[in-house]
Amino acid sequence: MQFAILCYNDEKVVTSWTQAEDDAVMARLAVVHDRLTAEGKLGPAIRLRPTTSARTLRKTQPPVVLDGPFAETKEQLLGFYIVHCETHDEALDIARELAIANPGGSYEVRPISLFLPGHMT
Repeated sequence: MQFAILCYNDEKVVTSWTQAEDDAVMARLAVVHDRLTAEGKLGPAIRLRPTTSARTLRKTQPPVVLDGPFAETKEQLLGFYIVHCETHDEALDIARELAIANPGGSYEVRPISLFLPGHMT
């Protein structure tokens, strides 16, 4: 079964990290990534660009394109992982491990189904 681990945090905090702080977080995450890859559990891991680069299409009539993501929370979706696990609990354990490497914010763990079968392994 595949799960999405959605990474939320306060974007202002994360984008204020120095290069050294960001590199340290990425190095800690790489330890987890390497283990998950070796176990065949890690699918795509995506780090989203800042919300200032986002555009939102409002599905109104007529459709309207707005600058920004327009999230109504103080935490923004900053990226996500796709992991291959037998159970939801196993995916939560991976999220816990990622949280140790990258504290702050939250991880949402949600089972996923392929929308376009054959386009993802």
